[in-house]
Amino acid sequence: MPAQRVILISTPDKKGLIYHISSVLYELGLNIERNDEYVDREHEHFFMRTHTRGYVEDTILADKLKAALTEQSIVKIQPVEKKRIILLCTKENHCVGDLLLRHDSGELNAHIEAIISNYEILKPLADKFHIPFMHIPVGNLTREAHESRLLEAILPLKCHYLILAKYMRILSPHFTQHFGHNIINIHHSFLPAFIGANPYKQAYERGVKLIGATAHFVNEHLDEGPIITQDVIHINHSYSWQDMQRAGRDIEKIVLARALNLALEDRIFVHGNKTIIF
Repeated sequence: MPAQRVILISTPDKKGLIYHISSVLYELGLNIERNDEYVDREHEHFFMRTHTRGYVEDTILADKLKAALTEQSIVKIQPVEKKRIILLCTKENHCVGDLLLRHDSGELNAHIEAIISNYEILKPLADKFHIPFMHIPVGNLTREAHESRLLEAILPLKCHYLILAKYMRILSPHFTQHFGHNIINIHHSFLPAFIGANPYKQAYERGVKLIGATAHFVNEHLDEGPIITQDVIHINHSYSWQDMQRAGRDIEKIVLARALNLALEDRIFVHGNKTIIF
């Protein structure tokens, strides 16, 4: 029975929604400390994020809110607490290192339960921050066999989010279905441009003047999950694709950290293949 919680409501729009929701919270003795709402006019859909303080059983709160809303409504109640995350990586250290520094300084509102990689290269970095490191090599394993080993390591930890911090392997739909919209990936381009491998090389060949990074939720389609946040930097004709890659590393780690913080603070709604962010 947490004192502070975030309530996320997604429901078809109708008159009086804020009044009815607020009345339930008032009846249960909850104080609203922050409230944000948005109406998607095209689809007549209402989104509301409410930060409350007060004591009540979550099941009672959820039942009363659902009774005040339509059957199509989605109500999520999240305690205000540190969430558990797992980092998946391959060889590159910039995103993992940035998240470890933020975690060590207390800036990241999460517990990093483990770092998992198909290479051992980043184990010394994990050891410096006293984070458990799991090496699960691919070797001669099929993708299915390797993902089964990953799931055996990940599922017992009951993490809230799985973070692909430059994990350079494509995950199968069988794997991703275990996590819903709880896998966050950093893609090194401004999606939907340059999907797939070697986006910097693709950008170089296209002669772009901006390069960017995109943090998104992972779904069954490669690099097509709901976008959380993006950013770009300017470049010019003198950049090789390797120069672009080096320049892009800074924006990648910033965008990933920004997206992760939004998720940790329960500020993201997924609606179809889009996100609404408060």
